[in-house]
Amino acid sequence: MRIVIQVPYKLLLKEKVKDIIALSEALLYAVKLQNEYSDLLNQLEVFSKHDLECTLISNTQKKAFWINIYNAYFQILRKDHGLVKPDIYRKKSFVIAGIKLSLDDVEHGILRKYRYKYSLGFFQNIFASRTIKKLAVDQVDYRIHFALNCGAKSCPPIAFYTVDLLEQQLNMATINFLESETEFDDQNRVVYTTALFKWFLGDFGGMSGIRKIYKTQLGKNVDSYQIKFKEYSWEEELDNYVD
Repeated sequence: MRIVIQVPYKLLLKEKVKDIIALSEALLYAVKLQNEYSDLLNQLEVFSKHDLECTLISNTQKKAFWINIYNAYFQILRKDHGLVKPDIYRKKSFVIAGIKLSLDDVEHGILRKYRYKYSLGFFQNIFASRTIKKLAVDQVDYRIHFALNCGAKSCPPIAFYTVDLLEQQLNMATINFLESETEFDDQNRVVYTTALFKWFLGDFGGMSGIRKIYKTQLGKNVDSYQIKFKEYSWEEELDNYVD
């Protein structure tokens, strides 16, 4: 079962949007349909920083908003601005509530609670700005790694996330991605799985955490299995949305 959320973005364009989370959904939906979204970008830019901080209070609200923003802006920066890695991640190329941000700011700063990008998820970035710390989640949720899309073939597909359904949506995204990316060799007791586990090992609770995830999410006991990480395909695959 896949959850698809269709946002009536045309209705949101009729007036200034007071709900910035709905605005993030509308932007992602407009990007998917390749419709005009410049007004949505403008609304995001001029939204009050104070209102942003007062609106995104809970981890659920922060995750729903910033996942949608990341997935929308990756498509925009790649297709409209022609950015490629590493600039597409590092360059502060878009503005939310007057704050100039990069995709790395969103992923590693806000959604991963200012983890240092190359620390496998074990260390915080001591140079994180006060603004990023203010916007960041209180606790890292490993499931975000199965919701963020970076335009590569091995990336999770793009879905639309809402506050009311977020828990169900993130669990479904995790299950769907692990089912599609995992190979079990029961005879030799080996699990071949996504390289995302290796790159963000600390976010997943180490090797024991990976085994726990397979038990809780897929109902598969791999405690006695060796875990091997598959090669990640960086072949470009844009517009990979959940059907």
